Amino acid sequence: MRKIFFYIWLGVLFFNSNIVKAQQDAQFSYYMKNMLYYNPAFAGSEGITQITALHRTQWAGYASSFDDGGAPQTQVLSLTTPIYKFRSGFGAHIVNDNLGPLNNLEIQLSYAYHLGIKNSKLSFGLRSGIYSQSIDFDQYRAIQPDDPLLSNKSGKESQVRPDLAMGVYFRSEKYYAGFSFNHLLKAEFDFGTNTIRNALENHAYLTLGYIHSVNFDLKLEPSMLVQTDFNQYSFILGGLAYYKDTMWGGASFRQGDDINILLGYNFLKDKSLSFGYSFGYVIKDQDAKQPTNHEVILSYQLPVNPGTGKKVVRTPRFRH
Repeated sequence: MRKIFFYIWLGVLFFNSNIVKAQQDAQFSYYMKNMLYYNPAFAGSEGITQITALHRTQWAGYASSFDDGGAPQTQVLSLTTPIYKFRSGFGAHIVNDNLGPLNNLEIQLSYAYHLGIKNSKLSFGLRSGIYSQSIDFDQYRAIQPDDPLLSNKSGKESQVRPDLAMGVYFRSEKYYAGFSFNHLLKAEFDFGTNTIRNALENHAYLTLGYIHSVNFDLKLEPSMLVQTDFNQYSFILGGLAYYKDTMWGGASFRQGDDINILLGYNFLKDKSLSFGYSFGYVIKDQDAKQPTNHEVILSYQLPVNPGTGKKVVRTPRFRH
């Protein structure tokens, strides 16, 4: 398994010259701690009930050439929990992604069935929800005043469409890998104008990670996220080091975009409350952006129900 992980990682680096950045969905530096967003099969797979809140400010301080608009900002609130009786898991998340005059809001519910394989777990997940897109036409500045897309539009308009995703996720104590397809319905937002066809493109995500115990106190977790809308591709490489399961630090690199420093700490006696911060520095096209990104993440793991009869073994990423 370690060799397979290494060869996939090496292949991504080798084909870097043929890969260009893609971004329709929101992006995160803490992708490895926000897995439910990418893959519904992650729901309940770690055997814990966890609530997570995340906020990202991209290009902090960015301002448009006129008064309206500002830096892109994204918030995520998610819940994942196992359902032991049915060998499955449930997940829910809300995402608010603000891009100046355009705002995306999604509310999603995920269900995953878990299949035990020796000391590992294979999960199959399905997600269903709604995706709302809002446009403030007053914030757009047309190059041509008689632009037919904007001449008859004013104020803020919203549309809601159904959304669907599916995925598969494998988890052992040392390895994890997932593959998912999002926006299977390819919902379109036309806002009553035949000339507008803003569709949610199909997205695919591949996640890989490996946890290595250097000694009793130190654990390393290299990971990777590859994403595509089947027109363009991008990847993120990252790694975290955990000390005594209490604090962590690491870095991530988003191909053709930014580098990030990640720091975090686990609070309370049972380390159930976690806080993380990411500082990112933009390395490409700085003339059109502001150079820094900021991300904070807060999560809480609820106590395990003693009625499950399962002994909890803590690691930075997995319980069984």
